[in-house]
Amino acid sequence: MIQHAEKEITESTLLCDEKGNLNPKAIGYAKKPIIESNLKGHYMRKKKWNYWCVFGDEILFSATISHLDYAAVCYVYFLNYETQRFVEKTVTIPFGNKVKMPSNVLESLHLHSKEMSIQLLYIQNETHMTITVPDFDGDLLHADLHISHPLEDESLNVVIPWNRTQFQFVAKHHILPTSGFVKMGDARYAFQAEDNFAVLDYSRGILPREMTWNWGFASGRIGLRRIGLNFGGKWTDGTGMTENAIILDGKLTKIHEDLLFTYDTNDFMLPWKVKTKFSNEVDLTFTPFFHRTTKTDIKLASSEIHQMIGYYNGKIQLENGPTLHIREMLGSIEERKAKW
Repeated sequence: MIQHAEKEITESTLLCDEKGNLNPKAIGYAKKPIIESNLKGHYMRKKKWNYWCVFGDEILFSATISHLDYAAVCYVYFLNYETQRFVEKTVTIPFGNKVKMPSNVLESLHLHSKEMSIQLLYIQNETHMTITVPDFDGDLLHADLHISHPLEDESLNVVIPWNRTQFQFVAKHHILPTSGFVKMGDARYAFQAEDNFAVLDYSRGILPREMTWNWGFASGRIGLRRIGLNFGGKWTDGTGMTENAIILDGKLTKIHEDLLFTYDTNDFMLPWKVKTKFSNEVDLTFTPFFHRTTKTDIKLASSEIHQMIGYYNGKIQLENGPTLHIREMLGSIEERKAKW
């Protein structure tokens, strides 16, 4: 049994109708960021975030600006693979009035507070990420990264529909060449566009009050090929849509089947399995070497994240395409439970 093929959207489309409910024409996926998230109404229910993760040779670096409709929550984190030094800083801004979230995937946004400054300036197919955190575990953190969006590259842009008043648009953009540096205290980490890649998770929608999801991703080189993996589970089940795709040298192949994530919630450091529900299209094992866990509770909202950093191994059999043998591919996998 194979799930039905999802509809591909090829023309610019608005996510919502005049009332702020889901536009039926937006249900599907696009290989370019042509869906505009014109959210409105739904008081206190709108959820918006831009999450960035950059895989360097020595460190993983991540920054997020999110808006939950009643607060902006922004965070930056850093992991040194070898020493496993991990630092994370979160800033919560009640009501988040000064944080304006754009309605298009490739658009500038920024946050400025005493504790943290994040600027994401999009211009001429490039995101210039500038981040300063004066006290990052006692050090000054400063990041200056240039993330390019190759014009010919495809990306995953998909609308997940639960009903007309609950829906989510996600854009997962992979293998974005990144150059620049992250400086933390006296240590400086360089990034080169040939081998270091960023991943963008842009999300806009009206989410259910409580959710659980899995997300797995990786962006890197296997030999001479640039490969991006994007896998989702639980939250899309039964909607007729998935956020599953492979991006190979800039070309996207959509995976229409649901994925099963198998892991031990008593010990997240044990290997995870990721497999397509009906076929052998995806058959991977993820072996973690680091466990990031965060719990937040700001009365109206609570969240618990178990994000694992580690390596993917296994194979992906693309429909009408080659078999990809994945060997020690650095990436991430997570379980998140949210109430908002």
